[in-house]
Amino acid sequence: MRTVRVEEIIKNIKEMCIEANHYLTEDMEQALRAAGETEKSPLGRQILQQLEDNLEIAAKDRIPICQDTGMAVIFMEIGQDVHMEGGGLTDAVNEGVRQGYQEGYLRKSVVGDPVIRENTKDNTPAVIHYDIVEGEQIRITVAPKGFGSENMSRIFMLKPADGIEGIKNAVLEAVREAGPNACPPVVVGVGIGGTFEKCALLAKKALTRPVNEHSHIPYVRELEEELLAGINQSGIGPGGLGGSTTALAVNINTYPTHIAGLPVAVNMCCHVNRHCVRVI
Repeated sequence: MRTVRVEEIIKNIKEMCIEANHYLTEDMEQALRAAGETEKSPLGRQILQQLEDNLEIAAKDRIPICQDTGMAVIFMEIGQDVHMEGGGLTDAVNEGVRQGYQEGYLRKSVVGDPVIRENTKDNTPAVIHYDIVEGEQIRITVAPKGFGSENMSRIFMLKPADGIEGIKNAVLEAVREAGPNACPPVVVGVGIGGTFEKCALLAKKALTRPVNEHSHIPYVRELEEELLAGINQSGIGPGGLGGSTTALAVNINTYPTHIAGLPVAVNMCCHVNRHCVRVI
């Protein structure tokens, strides 16, 4: 049994909130650079260059990549042989978010009630997903999610008979409807299977997988590649102003489901696809 003080959770999440909002992951930087080299539209290339310039300025001057610093989405994979001391884990996660957004001078975008809409002034509470795994380590993923792209996400409760063609049509429909609103080039997270809420979680988690890594399931890998090609033939392009780079990646997660259903979720993410991962 390993003991972890919650102060360590607070410290790491505070730092991760700041890091994720200021620096892109290496895989995303590589994907943007590659897109700039292959984009066919002159205007599209210009926009991609501007996005790269923005990243350099954000890193050099330590300012957020985007003015929408997102709602903090936290994935906690906790080893079953870990014991927490010093307070409640959920309180610690939210305290880390609070400190990160205050000390990092990040925009506070969370309202305490979806109808009354009074700002909580510290970007809490976070959306936290817990998963108990083997071992004595804690893997933390902090993924600030802006709502320009989040608002463009969709869930489809397909019939089993719709099959893989139905899945393709659903994903392409979601991207076409999103158009420029999701700040393309986008990363498309797709969840297939489970239940209504499970497929949405699968899609959200898919966004945290490196964009240069495909699914290990052969048909899923093929589907990721086919959908990416189809999306990039849509002509939406960088900034929604036309071009051959509408998406940088399509990441798909699957899960067993009921004989009577085929749930599909499409979670759109803008070109920064912010996330930060640490293991403690």
